[in-house]
Amino acid sequence: MTKFVSRFVKDESGATAIEYGLIAALMAVAIITCLTAFGPQMGEAFGRIGESFDNENITGG
Repeated sequence: MTKFVSRFVKDESGATAIEYGLIAALMAVAIITCLTAFGPQMGEAFGRIGESFDNENITGG
């Protein structure tokens, strides 16, 4: 029984998967935070870019 417990404590095969899961969760939180904070400004910027393309196509220049 003690041999099983010592092998279980030393086994680190699942640690990597847990670490990758935590990294993915932190990245998701960071992305959501950035999009929430900068979303309106990015929407306005892309809107202005789209309008300039539309105006460029209308004027032909």
